[in-house]
Amino acid sequence: MREPFSLHVADVQKRITAFVIDDIVVSIFFFIIFYDQIKTKFLGISVIDVQVLENFNTFVAENMIVIFAIKVLYHTVLVWQSGMTLGKYIVKIKVVDLQSGNIPSFGRSLIRALLRIPSELFLYTGFALAFFTPLRQTFHDKLSNCVVIDA
Repeated sequence: MREPFSLHVADVQKRITAFVIDDIVVSIFFFIIFYDQIKTKFLGISVIDVQVLENFNTFVAENMIVIFAIKVLYHTVLVWQSGMTLGKYIVKIKVVDLQSGNIPSFGRSLIRALLRIPSELFLYTGFALAFFTPLRQTFHDKLSNCVVIDA
């Protein structure tokens, strides 16, 4: 496949680092948003108590849609606006449309962010695809026709 622009595909190590940074940022958002629930459900329970696991499962079940929405919004808006999440900005990589080389449109950014969910849910196999494709594309990159390049 010949791309209409010159690109230098981001290496996997940079992508992993960006992923970890972004997960930390999103986790901080979760903690801030759900602070009262977390405090109520987990305060005063010892780490080895079975109640912790039950409370955690209940918490996730009650908030699943909000949790996914936060992740999708974070990735959609930041990629659509600049091609970069905070993690990508720090490691100097960005998402571009594979055909044009431009920052993805809102629709393409949304599709990519939505497809990240199954990439994560199924033991991160969607991310592992980057190790086996020439352009280091993950499942969500491939299906949204995007590629991550050095910024």
